[in-house]
Amino acid sequence: MSAPTLDRSERREAPLTLDQPAPKVLSFWDQSAFWANLGVSLFAFSGAYTVLAPNSDGAAQISIAAGILAMIIGTVLGGLMLGLAAVPGAETGKPAMMLLRGLFGAKLSYLPTVLNIAQLIGWGTFELIVIGDAAEELFDGGPHWIYVIAAGVLTTVLTIWPLGSVRMLRRFVTVGVVIALIWFYLQFVRAGLPDLTANPGTAGGGPFGVDWNLFWVATDAALAVSISWVPVAADYTRHSRSTGAAFGAASGAYAFTQIIAYVLGLFALALVSGDGGVYSPFLKVTLGAVFFFIFVFREADQSFANVYSTAVSIQNLAPRIDRRVLSIGLGVLITLLALRLNMANYFGFLGLIGSVFVPLLGVLVADFFLRARDQWDTSANAPSRWGMVFAWLVGLSVYQLINPGDAGVWTDFWVHAQEKLHFTKQAWMSASLLSFLAAVVLACGVSRLSTLRKSA
Repeated sequence: MSAPTLDRSERREAPLTLDQPAPKVLSFWDQSAFWANLGVSLFAFSGAYTVLAPNSDGAAQISIAAGILAMIIGTVLGGLMLGLAAVPGAETGKPAMMLLRGLFGAKLSYLPTVLNIAQLIGWGTFELIVIGDAAEELFDGGPHWIYVIAAGVLTTVLTIWPLGSVRMLRRFVTVGVVIALIWFYLQFVRAGLPDLTANPGTAGGGPFGVDWNLFWVATDAALAVSISWVPVAADYTRHSRSTGAAFGAASGAYAFTQIIAYVLGLFALALVSGDGGVYSPFLKVTLGAVFFFIFVFREADQSFANVYSTAVSIQNLAPRIDRRVLSIGLGVLITLLALRLNMANYFGFLGLIGSVFVPLLGVLVADFFLRARDQWDTSANAPSRWGMVFAWLVGLSVYQLINPGDAGVWTDFWVHAQEKLHFTKQAWMSASLLSFLAAVVLACGVSRLSTLRKSA
């Protein structure tokens, strides 16, 4: 049966179902603008405190300088992981969750797909909450629900024409974001910054006054933000004109702008007064409201990416459903959730994301780059591969044993497991790096055993 034919306009836009081929229309600069804009998020401003207070107990524990270092290390590592996740999509033309059919098998890919759908709905909801909170500060009040609904409508519209939205970011939005970033840096430096090396924590640490246990937890928190995009990267890079463009744009542009945005957020945090909101430093500088409006308006690209990828992930379960129908329904859903929920569980949410998708990437990277491409079966009948699932779950367990996070009953389970195993985290342990390495090593072992069994 021949592939469906598409008219000229359809060849410039993302396919409506998984039965249709993905057009290779995004250049390096299109993708760089897309990832660069995702790196500049209001989360970097409102969530910067999670790097300084990695225990999520409400009090800063490490200095701003240590927080910047942890953020840079976490973001660079996360950017490289994001770049690795981008490559399979560019090579195969398949979206992220469909690629997992080749890794786990068609039916077993449904488990990470469902988890990805859940985390993307969570991220999309959080984005609308952040947009609503930021707009409320920007306009000095007003009905919060109006801001949330407006953001939800804009998000939904962008998802109808996803590739057109990516190209629009490059042509119009990116320039405004760059100008706004430069302006706020200049204003904050002129305003004067406090001692960035002062350590507010009481759990005193090693060299440079840093508690290295907290430092690596902070690094994992920064890395988790980057990792949150790993399970969706191929949804966009499947449209890349080349593999090199996909890797370079995802790893370089995203990491660069996230570092810039997080440092700016930490500087803003240092300038927050007791009577102001988290965004008040941005609004108090000259022309602050004008440039901050650019950030608020542009934040819709974050929720757009989450909603679009949720729709594509659902298509791994039901390939023939029109993504536009899914996008509209999901836009309504996250808008309703954003009207009811808040940001109270943000830190625990990051921990769960990291524990699930860091080792998943490790298994994917090990298997995809070691196995022959003609053996990568993404069909609806791809056989189950329990060995890869085992490698993923072991990696997840390593992450949780080192960093159980702050997620209620889930955290209680892993704390109890630590006690049963008499396991004590050491200061040098990074949950993200060790879980990634554990997953890679086990996945390589599984692949090797599978090859030996076939040749026997």
